[in-house]
Amino acid sequence: MKMVLLTALGVGGATIIGSILGFIFKKISHRFSDIVLSFAAGVMLAAAVLGLIVPSLEYGGKYGIIITVIGIFAGALCLNLIDKLVPHLHRLAGTDTESHNNHSLDKVLLFVCAIAIHNLPEGIAAGVGFGSGDVTQALIIAGGIALQNIPEGMVIIGPMLAAGVTPRKTFVAAMITGLVEVIGTLIGYFAVSVASAILPFALAFAGGTMLYVISDEMIPETHAHGSERGATYALLVGFCVMLVTDFVLG
Repeated sequence: MKMVLLTALGVGGATIIGSILGFIFKKISHRFSDIVLSFAAGVMLAAAVLGLIVPSLEYGGKYGIIITVIGIFAGALCLNLIDKLVPHLHRLAGTDTESHNNHSLDKVLLFVCAIAIHNLPEGIAAGVGFGSGDVTQALIIAGGIALQNIPEGMVIIGPMLAAGVTPRKTFVAAMITGLVEVIGTLIGYFAVSVASAILPFALAFAGGTMLYVISDEMIPETHAHGSERGATYALLVGFCVMLVTDFVLG
């Protein structure tokens, strides 16, 4: 339990680390941001497949493949529903709108709320990983999510400051988005610990949510500013880093 709690704090704390970097480096180039986010996408992709989907197949037994496929789509559909209720993050960030609308306070606050809502299933994914009993894989999953949270925390700061929000309130808002992930991690862990029978489905569900985030949010965002080639290779590097880590520690 101590390891789970520390990991939950680490996953949520990554957002705070990102927000601190956002204060320090207010003018971060799109290219740099896209490379970092793509690397995180590669890490998350490997973590989703190796740490969640493959174990789901193994724990599912005779009907493992059916449970896993259903779980993946259930996780993706869950986030799809969230996206229908909360607009896409890149739209709220202002990349699809005219520049004079980019710093509207209402839109910035909605952007922060969207990040917080999207963080909940990511936190659950980290918690479910511990439910499998494989601490190494769980830490790999959590590490991938934490890596993604750093650039996510960074992008919160600039728009809020530009919208006139005080630095103190901006930092508190970033902390809240990280806290949501801590809560999600604990929910995922306790849900699987209490009902181990749902473990195969829960693992696949968490994997599906991560695949959805990667495909629907991270990849489009990193390919929207002319850095497609660099972003693609950064994703491959991130994936291979986690692949090697899993092989060495496995």
